[in-house]
Amino acid sequence: MLQIGNAAPNFTLPDADMAIVKLADFKGKQNVVLYFYPKDDTPGCTLEAIEFSDLEDDLCKHDTVVLGVSRDDCMSHADFRDKHGLAVRLLSDTETEACKKYGVWQEKEKEGVKKMGIVRSTFVIDKKGTLRHALYGVTPKGHAHEVLQLIKQLG
Repeated sequence: MLQIGNAAPNFTLPDADMAIVKLADFKGKQNVVLYFYPKDDTPGCTLEAIEFSDLEDDLCKHDTVVLGVSRDDCMSHADFRDKHGLAVRLLSDTETEACKKYGVWQEKEKEGVKKMGIVRSTFVIDKKGTLRHALYGVTPKGHAHEVLQLIKQLG
């Protein structure tokens, strides 16, 4: 598990347009809401992405960017973004590089079958690159509003 107050683990991942995104790019400029989700275009993941997108203006007022990460490839992300008009940047972690660094790649059990997967989780990283909040196993509905409240408390 990551420790609050430590530097957030760095990563380099492509977004839906295949542009490279590094956590370090935001240091000194913006807070980052980094959320991990299991799969593009599934009900919970769609709800979460839409709620974050709907709060884009509020989050921008607090110098905050939202990055969503899953193991889906860039093409899947682009289709998902375009289908739902998403404002969040979706990053592709096909090799589970960032998922493992943030501890969200875990064994899950569904209908008695155990397999590895992404545990829906959100991390709030301040402008200094410090991890301020680590929320594991979140529920999609209303989660974006909870995160906005955490951002407002950063000051």
